[in-house]
Amino acid sequence: MGNKIFITLGSQKFQFNRLLKAVDELCEKGAVDAEDVFAQIGYSDYLPKNFSYKKFLDRDEFSKEMGKADIVITHGGTGAIIGAVKKGKKVIAVPRRAKYGEHVDDHQLQLVGQFKELQLICECDDAEKIGDALETVKKTTYRAYVSNTQRIIDSIDKFIENK
Repeated sequence: MGNKIFITLGSQKFQFNRLLKAVDELCEKGAVDAEDVFAQIGYSDYLPKNFSYKKFLDRDEFSKEMGKADIVITHGGTGAIIGAVKKGKKVIAVPRRAKYGEHVDDHQLQLVGQFKELQLICECDDAEKIGDALETVKKTTYRAYVSNTQRIIDSIDKFIENK
């Protein structure tokens, strides 16, 4: 049995079909064991053919899926990233991009970059490279989350103000 993977795409009214298709292809090729993957796909209209998913999870279901996961693949939302890192998960964050209609702007690129700089996550700036990111995350040790949330928030705030 491989690493359990939980994909969480948040609950904003934007699709993230690109990421779901990329993981679906990995499952189809056998590069990832589809049995090990579960996704909360939110408003995406691409429905995975090779792995289990649900559009939305309630808090308990979400917590249960997160608990089972070794690796969490998420969009670049701060809450999603911090939530997974806090639980000691290996996180791959794929920023949503405006040009694909996944968000209104590209702020997730900067956010994901900041989390990568703090050595808390694996950044995957292109959904096509999710296979490489999965290989990287398996052999990389990330910093443990220390409950100094305020320091991280201040550092991100300062970063945003300087843009």
